[in-house]
Amino acid sequence: MRVSNILEFTENHRFFVCREFALDGLKRKLLASLYQPMIGAFSAGLYHFLYHFIAEDSAGCTRPDSQRALFLGLGLEPNAAGRKTLIEAASRLEAVGLLQVFRHHNPLTEETLFEYALQSPLGASEFFSNLHLTLLLRDKIGKPALLELKRGFISEPPAELARFVNREEVTVPFYELFQIGTGPVDPELDSGWTETAPARESAQPPERIRHADMLLRFPRGAANRGLVERLGRAPESMAQLNFLAYKYDLDVPEICRLLDEDGIFGTDGTLLWDELNRRAHLIYRQDRKRDEERERFLSRGESRGHAESEDAGVEPEDAAVLLDVPERFQGTLTPERYNRMLRNEPYTRMLEKHFPGAVPDSFVRIFERIDLNYKLPEPVINVLAHYIFGMKHAQRLTHAFIDSIASNMLAKGIDTFEKAAAYIREQQKLNATLEKRRRGEADQPAGGSSRTKTQRRKPSIPVVGDAGPVREISPEEREKMRELARKLKGDHAPDHN
Repeated sequence: MRVSNILEFTENHRFFVCREFALDGLKRKLLASLYQPMIGAFSAGLYHFLYHFIAEDSAGCTRPDSQRALFLGLGLEPNAAGRKTLIEAASRLEAVGLLQVFRHHNPLTEETLFEYALQSPLGASEFFSNLHLTLLLRDKIGKPALLELKRGFISEPPAELARFVNREEVTVPFYELFQIGTGPVDPELDSGWTETAPARESAQPPERIRHADMLLRFPRGAANRGLVERLGRAPESMAQLNFLAYKYDLDVPEICRLLDEDGIFGTDGTLLWDELNRRAHLIYRQDRKRDEERERFLSRGESRGHAESEDAGVEPEDAAVLLDVPERFQGTLTPERYNRMLRNEPYTRMLEKHFPGAVPDSFVRIFERIDLNYKLPEPVINVLAHYIFGMKHAQRLTHAFIDSIASNMLAKGIDTFEKAAAYIREQQKLNATLEKRRRGEADQPAGGSSRTKTQRRKPSIPVVGDAGPVREISPEEREKMRELARKLKGDHAPDHN
């Protein structure tokens, strides 16, 4: 719960509770075994206390009441310490997805009203598929206890299924069994339905691809119709489809066209994500080519101005401070927001932010090869782009250089944002060391440096040089030299006696 001033959240403010579900025995067990070790007993007590504001067999919203009831029911003092305790407990529930808090403001009376929207606990399979929740629970209770809980909640299928080969779905869809009358629209029913519709926003951000929209556009007689209908019961697959649509800027008709093609679903009815990603990328490349041709046609005969002011969507976002913000983004992005973009954004969106206009085809081809062939994760590709575009030596941005870095990261098994950040920092330190050595050698004078003089191990032996003009020898001096040679020869002659 984000509260900038402690006086914005007091026991005198009013609140109401909303929930659209009911807790059964399994969900209560999930709360006690999985969620309570992460959030603590007090936050779990707050969740149950808010839950019982609405009858067990009902759903909806309560009437507004003073928050003093919360303080008294939880045994908190109505002071600054009690407010901080309640805010912290609510924040823990929000962080694990059990609660959402909304603040309503009435400009006429200047009153603030708090809304506590309870969320249902995740199922066991969905909980253990969320990496951040699983890692947090592991940190709280340890790895052995985590594995034991997983075995207790998720049971293996019967061993006899190993002998069965084919799995065929025989579920009857709605439109085959029921038919809805096509009579005139009832305005009274339509107005009443609109009035009872929830006015508040959905708990989740708006989706780019909705399952209902897919079913409206998907051919009813298509071979993959039944498999697409099953996606409505697979929230993880829908989330991946939405990420793929955001990554390649696809709409519902394009996703439906991809899902209707052969080879997208496996024999067991699961989506083949590698193949779907490859075909979605082909559509992305075709759209880029058409956009470039359209821009060339529209810009024909017109003078194009500079596009520096049209920086492609540099929007602030978030995460932990791990990598420094490049110079081109300083002043527009904080370190936290920039690192969150590196973690969460697809590489196609991050490439667009590094260029004021369209991304050059050469870089698009390089990074699509890294994505499709090397299959590096999106955060690792974003860190790679951060590194190469942040280098001061622009002449090194070649295909071979970028490919060598990606191959090195792949060989070292770098598959997370943290590993990629550590690798990039090591490379930056190595580049700084090599740059210092290069500058040190360049600054030495031609005749040698003090470093070479101090590191010599042998003394310098003087050598007589043949310098100066050749002097002529007079006949007298030549005769003396011959006489001296004869004398020396006579002294060294052997004695035969």
